[in-house]
Amino acid sequence: MSEGGEKRTNLGRGLAALLGDDSEDFGSLDRARLARQVPIEHLHPSRVQPRSHFDKDALDSLADSIREQGLIQPILVRRHPERESEFEIVAGERRWRAAQQARLHEVPIVLRDLTDGEALELAIVENVQRQDLNPLEEAEGYRRLMDEFSHTQEDLGRTIGKSRSHIANTLRLLSLPEEAKGLLRDGSLTAGHGRALLASGAPEELARRILREGLSVRAAERLASQAKAAAKPKPRGAKPASPGKDADTLALERDLSELLGLRVTIDMHSKGGTIAIHYANLEQLDDVLNRLNQSSGPGAADALA
Repeated sequence: MSEGGEKRTNLGRGLAALLGDDSEDFGSLDRARLARQVPIEHLHPSRVQPRSHFDKDALDSLADSIREQGLIQPILVRRHPERESEFEIVAGERRWRAAQQARLHEVPIVLRDLTDGEALELAIVENVQRQDLNPLEEAEGYRRLMDEFSHTQEDLGRTIGKSRSHIANTLRLLSLPEEAKGLLRDGSLTAGHGRALLASGAPEELARRILREGLSVRAAERLASQAKAAAKPKPRGAKPASPGKDADTLALERDLSELLGLRVTIDMHSKGGTIAIHYANLEQLDDVLNRLNQSSGPGAADALA
């Protein structure tokens, strides 16, 4: 990994940044020239892959598409540490699995020279951007980067392209009881539900109620807030708190912050309101603008929802 005065690549910019650097010549930036075909059996899953669950229906659908169109996006790999002339997948294991189902004999690859830390970072970036990691896998990936590769939350946020608060809130999910973490892993609960459980004095009980009653994140947050307020002793002679943002506005701020990976604040006025997106550097701003540009046109609101 680059340290000190060396320039560090912002991996949050996506797979385009992984398949070619600005410092390379124009010919090497052509993906068709970068990629080469290799036997599919020469590829192996990564030892540092953060993802452990692959949805069967999604794989079946991707395999059908690959049968019709072929594998368009090359798979990012590095040299296998133990098998000469074979490769370890860095980004694209889902496509590799689907290609096997589609009975492809060869797949396109892009070979890069990467350390374990860089490989883990790139795998996390691809999966997070494609929303392929469940909240616990994302949190566990961040924890590994911190524990095994000496990242802080601040430099991890810069590298991944997320805010420090997003990293911190995701890591907090690891402190949930095992029952609740299991529900996050299998998709029964969302990251938003998980944050509501963290604010509850009885997370297992609230998790069961969410499943039983089909509660939304906002409903779960209200229950957690009510239970916390009821359990907190009120000092004698205390004056009622001055009114602030309502629970729905606070929940919407959290939803947007989670979606963008940046702090978002909403201020309501009598005839409307304002939304503020807080960014730390121009790379984060550029990422937000790219997302808005990709979501422009009919259905933009649905794309951001």
